Amino acid sequence: QVQLVESGGGLVQAGGSLTLSCAASGRTFSNNMGWFRQAPGKEREFVAAINWSGDSTPYADSVKGRFTISRANAKNTVYLQMNSLKPEDTAVYYCAADRQSWRFVVVTTLSEYRYWGQGTQVTVSS
Repeated sequence: QVQLVESGGGLVQAGGSLTLSCAASGRTFSNNMGWFRQAPGKEREFVAAINWSGDSTPYADSVKGRFTISRANAKNTVYLQMNSLKPEDTAVYYCAADRQSWRFVVVTTLSEYRYWGQGTQVTVSS
């Protein structure tokens, strides 16, 4: 069983930076990992993902060039470095693990992620 715990959220001014962490228990080194977010009144959306080897990292267009996803398999941890934050980045951010191990293609669809963390709030003030 995989358990995911996010941390690092908080309140930051526009233009600032935050780094989110996702600590995993259980076998996740063979799973692609993703970050998603959900703003009030909106559906949960894809933000970024990383394959099990760390060399494939798709991003949502809205965060491309500002956010960076990475992973440290030895620490069972996935990170999301967020720079140049905007008020529209305000949301609860969730870490998730792909339902399939060793998947070649990094998927961005919510339904393909089986394990989810409890989320961490990110608030960006203008």
